[in-house]
Amino acid sequence: MMQSPGPFFYLIAFPLMLGPLVFIHELGHYLAARWCGIKSEVFSIGFGSEVWGRTDRHGTRWKLSWIPLGGYVRFAGDMNPASQPDPTWLALPADERQRTFQAKPLWQRAIVVLAGPAANFLLAFLILLGFTLAYGTDRTPSTVGGIEPKTAASAAGLQTGDRITAISGRPMATFEDLVMYVQLRAGERAHIEFERGGVAMARDVVIGIDHRKDKFGNQADVGLLGIRPPKPVFERVGVLEAPGIALEQVSAIVRQTGDGLGQLITGRRPIKDMSGVVGMAKISGEQLSLGWDYFVWLVALISINLGFINLLPVPMLDGGHLLFYAIEAVRRRPVTPAIQEWAFRGGLAAILCLFLVVTFNDLGKVGLWQHLAGLIG
Repeated sequence: MMQSPGPFFYLIAFPLMLGPLVFIHELGHYLAARWCGIKSEVFSIGFGSEVWGRTDRHGTRWKLSWIPLGGYVRFAGDMNPASQPDPTWLALPADERQRTFQAKPLWQRAIVVLAGPAANFLLAFLILLGFTLAYGTDRTPSTVGGIEPKTAASAAGLQTGDRITAISGRPMATFEDLVMYVQLRAGERAHIEFERGGVAMARDVVIGIDHRKDKFGNQADVGLLGIRPPKPVFERVGVLEAPGIALEQVSAIVRQTGDGLGQLITGRRPIKDMSGVVGMAKISGEQLSLGWDYFVWLVALISINLGFINLLPVPMLDGGHLLFYAIEAVRRRPVTPAIQEWAFRGGLAAILCLFLVVTFNDLGKVGLWQHLAGLIG
């Protein structure tokens, strides 16, 4: 039976998740700029008109704005995407000009840009480190504990006790590795390598499709092999071992995010599976209703995704700036302002189109279009 957490959870959980993630991201930019001697003029959480603000002793305006869907740090001198001198910049006193973004060498500008995504990855690492120290780690082996009938595993002839070592060339150290790989590849063909009684064997399978619906009514098609896990193995870990495990978890989530993005780009996964602001608000409310552990885990997951997406080489994102800096490093001079301006306009248009598409998808998932169709009919 579907259980909706209610609008209270959505309204509370979404800003409770997004606000800190945006703050951490922008704080990364801000601290890197301070380290490089760059003045920050504005640190804003949200866009649009200011709701509240104060100016600190360094001349930075810290403010909250009306549209809480992101944030930004504006550096002194960072007034055009090409970071090219203009008459206003050239008219500044020499000591003030030295504290502008434009005046800094390429490597420092790159560090400032990179620091935002890096802060998101660091936050996720610290959260996962805390979970590892508190709960230990799952080391359930990738051994077949049982086979469900009429499934891909059954058709491939897998047997209880087989130890799966790799799927399509990717090593499977734990049962969790197997689950993460399979769930993302519903309906795809895979090559399974396994050991049976110490003998290496292999089978080709087509991963099944599980039309899954959770307690909140969310539907998703996930991959299914039909393998039951063996007896769970959870181990407590020490302070010295935990950072390595947390780093492995971050790496696994980054890889899964990259796999999912690759499927969207190549058309193997429909764009309707993407979620935007409405979808994230819904998911965050649902996870908060399940408990703080679920919600904080979601924060770590979204933080990794935020860092990853910002590193994509798309103009308007941090990765787009880094791409232009890489070109500048090779050419020994920046790309012309005109080219950069058109690139950033194109990037902005692409992001806005994607925003509209995923919002349309989200509204469909919450039943708005079906409701409107019923009213019209």
